[in-house]
Order: sequence, then C-alpha cells, then structure tokens
Amino acid sequence: MTIVAIANGGFTLNGVPTYAGRSWKGHRIEGMLFNSRMANAIADDENPSTRGAWAYADGDWDAERSTREFVAALPAYRAHGLLAVCLNLSGGSPQGYSWHQPWKICGFTPDGAIKPAWAARLASVIEACDRLGMVVILGLFYGKQSGTFASEATVKAAVTNTVDWLLARGATNVLLEIGNEVDLRGVWAHDIIAAGRCHELITLAQQRSQGNLLVSTSLIARDAPSAAILAAADFLLPHGNGIFGPDGPMQPSPHGIRLQVKSWQAGSGYRGQPIVYNEDDHFEFDKPDNHFVAAVESGASWGFFDYRRIRERFEDGFQSLPVDWTISSARKRGFFGLLKEITGG
Repeated sequence: MTIVAIANGGFTLNGVPTYAGRSWKGHRIEGMLFNSRMANAIADDENPSTRGAWAYADGDWDAERSTREFVAALPAYRAHGLLAVCLNLSGGSPQGYSWHQPWKICGFTPDGAIKPAWAARLASVIEACDRLGMVVILGLFYGKQSGTFASEATVKAAVTNTVDWLLARGATNVLLEIGNEVDLRGVWAHDIIAAGRCHELITLAQQRSQGNLLVSTSLIARDAPSAAILAAADFLLPHGNGIFGPDGPMQPSPHGIRLQVKSWQAGSGYRGQPIVYNEDDHFEFDKPDNHFVAAVESGASWGFFDYRRIRERFEDGFQSLPVDWTISSARKRGFFGLLKEITGG
C-alpha cells in the first residue's frame, strides 16, 4: 500500500519524504512530486460522430486497450523518477486546445454517478500505481464537459460519490483535483466549480473523506488564487500554460514561472502548502533554463503536458487520442531525461 501525505511542506510516501535526501545543482528535490498529465488515460468518447476520429492505425478506438497500454508503460515512467500521473474523470481535449469540443468524454452520469466502465479503468490505474509506489492526481471536472451535470446538486453528488468510491477501495495513493483551471471564464456550466466558489467543493471533499484525502483545484492565472482557495486547499496546483514570453504562447518564460510561484506564496491565506505544477506545455528541456528548471529552483514540483500538434506523429503527445504511452518521441525523451537527471531515477 502506498500512502501519500504532506509533512513539513512536502510530500511523503509511506511516511518517507519523496526523493529523500536528493538535491540537484544545489536545489532541494526532497518532498517534491513530479508528474505528467495523462488526462485521457481512462477516457472514452460516447459521441458516435467523433469517436471514429480516435481510431488506431490497426483498429478502432478502444478505451480498454488505451488504459491497458498506459498501465504497461507506468514502470518505465517510474524508472525515470516520475512519482505521479494526472488523470481526469471528465477527460481533457484530445486536440490539446480547442474551443469547440463536440466529443462526450466524461466518466460521470448527469446525476453525478461514476460510470462503471470508467470506474473499472480507474481502479486498474490506481492499483498499478499503488504497486509501483506512485500517486494518482485525480481530476473531477473539466470545463467543456461540465454541461454533463444536470444541476449544482449533481455536481456535489459527483464529488461525494468519488470520495466514497475512493474510501471504499482504500485508495491511499490518490490526490483530488476538483476542477481543471477553474479560473477560466465562459467554460463552466455550474458556478460552484468556478474559481469564485470552488473552495466549497474542496471543503465538501475534505469533510466527506474525514480528512483522509488531500484536495485542491488547479488554476492558470499568474496571480495568486483567492484567499478562500488558498485557505481551503491542502496543496496548490498552478498551471504554466499561460506563462509565456512576449512573442507568443509557445515561447517559454522561465522567469514568469518564478514570478508565479512568488505570487502564489505571497497570496492571502497561503500557509506553506506544497506547490505542484500539474500542467505545463513549455519545454526546451535541452536549454539550461526552462519552465521545469525554474519551478525546481523556486521550490515547486513540475508536471509535463504533452499533446499532439498538427502534422505530428502518433508517437507524439500524451493527451491526444489515440495515445502512444511509451517514451517514444523527442519531446517525451527530453522530459524524462531531465527528470531522471534531477531525481536520480
């Protein structure tokens, strides 16, 4: 059994700090939780008009196959020093970024129940990570899928049903992320998920689990979250996607990451919680300074977000369906190579 906890401002597994005693170029690594966004590792698309777009070269799209192949790849991730994978019960855009998202990739019913097939796939991932000493950062809500829920009451039901399911399984290696980038405007069908009220769902999950689950939510802004979120969250989940240089979104800005961490630490209500980037699509892993390095130097964990760009190959991307879950592209090798250097594997 793998038990994730927080002590002295860092993460522990079974009572031992992660990466115990490890430092890199004078920067403390102990207590960090490096991760990779695998939002669609248990996803399925129930829209027949879009489902065919995710076909494999050798056959139709198959959600069970995707999860099996993901589980098979976990030992390789762990060997490079990865300690957490980020999944979402409401999926994530298979195109990386797309305003129009007609697919139906959500593991909840409109009344907030977890769909059995999704629950089975999630269980297989949690169990595999448990055996490897890894953590699952489990997201519940994704903006463009939030219209699935019939009402605010069913949103709350989805939270309590997930907490109850995790507790019934004795899942001690799971961290909860209530919503993905809850400060994005115009994407949430229910206000209680958005930044102004998300702390209510964080508190609901904490109380429902009687303190047995650590809970947070992710945001994309450079500025600190609200005092209510900072006061409620057990750990903090900034995203680095929107931190870019003056020439456009694909230009990294490591200094921007440093400023973001400082801003969050200076926020009203911050009480020393560990800071974990669990989504960032700025790379340049071969450069001496990049978003990953900037986060580490600032005392924050970092997470890799990789999707398939236009005209890229099947091997590219960990979010775009169908997924090649192996470490098979230059971008993936760049991330895992730097991760292994930093953590010692």
